[in-house]
Amino acid sequence: MQKPFKPKPKWLRKKILLSSLNEVESLLDQGKVHTVCQEAMCPNIGECFTQRVATFMLLGTHCTRACTFCTVSKGKPTAPDRDEPVQVAETIKKLGLKHVVITSVTRDDLSDGGAGHFCETVHAIKALDKSISIELLIPDLHENEVALKQIALSGAEIIGHNMETVPRLYHIRRGAEYDRSLRVLEKLHLFNPSIATKSGIMLGLGEREDEVLELMKDLLGVGCRLLSIGQYLSPSAEHSEVVEYVDPKQFDQLRRIGREMGFNYIKSSPYTRSSYMAHEYLISGSSY
Repeated sequence: MQKPFKPKPKWLRKKILLSSLNEVESLLDQGKVHTVCQEAMCPNIGECFTQRVATFMLLGTHCTRACTFCTVSKGKPTAPDRDEPVQVAETIKKLGLKHVVITSVTRDDLSDGGAGHFCETVHAIKALDKSISIELLIPDLHENEVALKQIALSGAEIIGHNMETVPRLYHIRRGAEYDRSLRVLEKLHLFNPSIATKSGIMLGLGEREDEVLELMKDLLGVGCRLLSIGQYLSPSAEHSEVVEYVDPKQFDQLRRIGREMGFNYIKSSPYTRSSYMAHEYLISGSSY
């Protein structure tokens, strides 16, 4: 028997204007590149594509982990495409982006977790236009210090790794460990103190406010000063269910508390996603 969906409140009824997707989707198809916007069925896709903004996803469309909150396909991945870094860079140039977010599926099958591929993509983008700022949103790379150092020194301005939720609910992140994810952020900061580190979490999975505040303290403790907080939306009845639709006032409150705690910039709202309006973190949180 399928789990019933909780009806969405009025603040979570964003319409996706499909007509606005055509031009960007055409450019993405021509470049033979993937976006997490499409693969994860992001509710902000219409808004972002209208502004010719996209979050690029490297290393194929099949993830080696099976997190129960995510719609990205699971299964045996294909070999990395050597042409992908240049294809992504050229597509970014065609879109006219000045700030770009690059992420990937988790590739536990690769010895470096895909770190080299991330770095090649950064280098390809900078070779076309050094003024483009880059944010990398990486998996935990199994805490491979060589790979993490390579990422930290890649030339990207922001490196993100999402905690996703509080320790008690980590069963939704199969293959991940809360403490390991914290150490990943800490090591990125230690390997290159000049970069900004960023993380993202979801609300609505059954977490308590005190647990969220403790998570925020943990992030500050490892030097992370940029944070996104958004509402979890279950993609299907087979995924983790929504326990609660969190009122927008609570998102506002967490943003205020987080700034008082010491975060440089926090974007917190029901529709916030880790890469949503990512350029704002670079502009508003420039003092790292």
